[in-house]
Amino acid sequence: MSKILIIEDEAAIRRVLTKILSEESTSYKVSEAADGLIGIELIKKEDFDLILCDIKMPKMDGMEVLEAVKKIKPEIPVVMISGHGDLDTAVNSMRLGAFDYISKPPDLNRLLNTVRIALDSKELVVENTRLKKKVSKKYEMIGDSSSITHIKNMIEKVAPSEARVLITGANGTGKELVAHWLHEKSNRSKGPLVEVNCAAIPSELIESELFGHKKGSFTGAAKDRAGKFETANNGTIFLDEIGDMSLSAQAKVLRALQENKISRVGSDRDIKVDVRVIAATNKDLKKEISEGKFREDLYHRLAVILIHVPSLNDRREDIPLLIEHFSKKISEEQGTANKTFSTLAIKLLKEYDWTGNIRELRNVIERLIILGEDEVTKNDVKLFASK
Repeated sequence: MSKILIIEDEAAIRRVLTKILSEESTSYKVSEAADGLIGIELIKKEDFDLILCDIKMPKMDGMEVLEAVKKIKPEIPVVMISGHGDLDTAVNSMRLGAFDYISKPPDLNRLLNTVRIALDSKELVVENTRLKKKVSKKYEMIGDSSSITHIKNMIEKVAPSEARVLITGANGTGKELVAHWLHEKSNRSKGPLVEVNCAAIPSELIESELFGHKKGSFTGAAKDRAGKFETANNGTIFLDEIGDMSLSAQAKVLRALQENKISRVGSDRDIKVDVRVIAATNKDLKKEISEGKFREDLYHRLAVILIHVPSLNDRREDIPLLIEHFSKKISEEQGTANKTFSTLAIKLLKEYDWTGNIRELRNVIERLIILGEDEVTKNDVKLFASK
């Protein structure tokens, strides 16, 4: 059932619109409001799928209603109803987020078509929001220690900018979570986030992976192929473990950052790219530079903003929150009841030497969920969490 609200001060027009929509589909439930103030109160109390709103009304005009709706429930499409003299205002309303506008008297086919499209768009917005929350939850950063709070504050400040970010930290600390949140909170969030694990790609293939190749440019290049930089156009590319990238690939990445253009392997044609680069490494790049293994000029291009993710041993106060988070998540995945951890079990886990960081903690919690009793005790930890 789609719930539609008509906000219109002329009773005759309200009745006509209600009649048209009710006769069009039994799945439309139509409500009416005689002015903007009444409409806003209804919107606060109920969930509507579409709003049809007149522009010229007493007490509160349609533009004010539109602005209020976008603050209260921005996912609801608003179709403005305009008189002949209101067309300029109607066009301005589109800039403020109106879905469309319909002139008075409304054309029946135009009205019904607009309603159908608007309702479909509402479903898409809701689904996209749901999926985005699901993705965001997957990459949620758990913890309220001072170091994690500092990282979250850094992300809030840095994400909306175009600044390149270098994320450092040991394996398993969650560097990829920082990269995902930088993208999610950036102005590029609607664009792609393309991840490249530089350590997992053979050195002879890294340039093809990043920049693409032309057919026949090397053995096995059976057809033209776009690289990760092209795929990430208008979005973000995350170069994980960049310290493992070959020097020749580093030179090409440097050019891409300097000139915003790349060329495929085997081609002399430049391709313009608009990509924000986020990189991560578990290596000491300054040491790598001194040993001739990493380009200093590339380091300075990448390290505009530095974010260091601490080891789990350096943020032990977050371990109880992480235990609770992983316990709930793993229990849901396993289809079992959520297990509690005794105070002594949590104390022992806080004292553990987490050389594998967050990744190791998650594995241990999963082991305890599967093998432990309803309440995970200190003895369970000693038995199942030992190295």
